[in-house]
Amino acid sequence: MSAQVVIAIYRPKEGGEQRLRELLAVHVPALRKLGLATERPVVLMKTLDGSAYLETFEWATAEAAQAAHENPEVQAIWGPMMEVADFPSLGELEESKTRFPHFQPVDGLVG
Repeated sequence: MSAQVVIAIYRPKEGGEQRLRELLAVHVPALRKLGLATERPVVLMKTLDGSAYLETFEWATAEAAQAAHENPEVQAIWGPMMEVADFPSLGELEESKTRFPHFQPVDGLVG
């Protein structure tokens, strides 16, 4: 199957934002190194109130997400992410209630 774009949403737990930012900086580069994500540029955004990050990237294949769940290098990133952030659905964000949601860009964190 072909590549798929995903929007991953992270809401930092209290005191976890800096660690989450560190993990986001290495997340997609690690997926790319393993052949799980494409070179499509990452779009990293924050909600308007700054309470959550949205990371948009492209899986290399439809099966790549499952492969990531089975990869120890990915789990070494995802495990700490779960410690410092919650993962709300898009529908839980206030911005999702508008027809054309707007977000703040987060530049310079992910290459």
